[in-house]
Amino acid sequence: MKYRTYRNTDLTVSEVGFGMWTVSTGWWGSFSEQEAINLMRKAFDLGITLYDAADTYGNGLSEELIAKAFFHQRDQIVIATKIGYDFVHHGNERRGQREIPQDFSPEALVRATEAALKRLRTNRIDLLQLHNIRMEQVTDDAVWETLEKLRARGLVRYYGIALGPAIGWRYEGINCVKERLVTSVQHIYNVLEQHPGADIQNSAIASGKDTMFLVRVPHSSGMLEGHYTVDTKFPPNDHRSHRPRSWLLNGVRKVEQLRFLERSNRTLGQAALLWLLKDERVASTLPNIYDEKQLAEFAASPECPELTDDEMAKIAELSEANFGIEDEEPPKFKGTMESAALTNP
Repeated sequence: MKYRTYRNTDLTVSEVGFGMWTVSTGWWGSFSEQEAINLMRKAFDLGITLYDAADTYGNGLSEELIAKAFFHQRDQIVIATKIGYDFVHHGNERRGQREIPQDFSPEALVRATEAALKRLRTNRIDLLQLHNIRMEQVTDDAVWETLEKLRARGLVRYYGIALGPAIGWRYEGINCVKERLVTSVQHIYNVLEQHPGADIQNSAIASGKDTMFLVRVPHSSGMLEGHYTVDTKFPPNDHRSHRPRSWLLNGVRKVEQLRFLERSNRTLGQAALLWLLKDERVASTLPNIYDEKQLAEFAASPECPELTDDEMAKIAELSEANFGIEDEEPPKFKGTMESAALTNP
């Protein structure tokens, strides 16, 4: 494993992290508590130090799992978690992946942070992220003043945002980078889904900010692992079943054009992570990890041969041409995608 340190901080994370979403929500298969803990401890043994949770994942379960798995290794891991959804009052109203009400009031942010600390059984959160914020929170000074107060109290070491739940949120990300002192931005970004992620990451360069990025869905919901076919079926409660049929059909065709990235000592899934890690602004990647074989594959990615300049150029060429495929169903973006909308967000 290799490690990266967020700029102008002492926050060092493994280049491959462990997203708790997979093992605590039931949207990528069901895991018993012990199965989840065993997988997390195996990840730790393989050098993974970053564990990314959210208070709403399993209504607190993801944070409780971290406490149970690493109570005696607290100082050897980095805990990232997210707050913003009012699962205390609305957690039982969740239907599939539909969002529940959010609450980013100063009182709610303090209350959620203190509750997360209790579930995590720790005295500080290494990286606190505002979970799926809207433009309203980007522009609300009270939100950011509250985060600074939490940091001054020592409850939070660093803070940032997580964008979602779907692809998009272009100006929520860009404006946060430009206008707020966020250490980290978590967003969806991968070889097959580069817009608007590339714009958000490039905004750090354009504005001269030190912000770095956590990349989730780095394999486009497993597509870039290279195992799907046009006949692949997902269970009704699996989040991938909510993807449009065209995502599967076109994705399989696109992946076939990326097979040149495979080598005897590098899988396509590893190459997808290495493509992201070529950008020094990416602090870590958060692949969906669901079994030990796949975990070992992803954890070994940083030690695999890097992508060459020619390989990077070929990926860029394919992407620019959309792999020669006319998508039957254009991707749907969420949030503020046009700058004109900023006049009336």
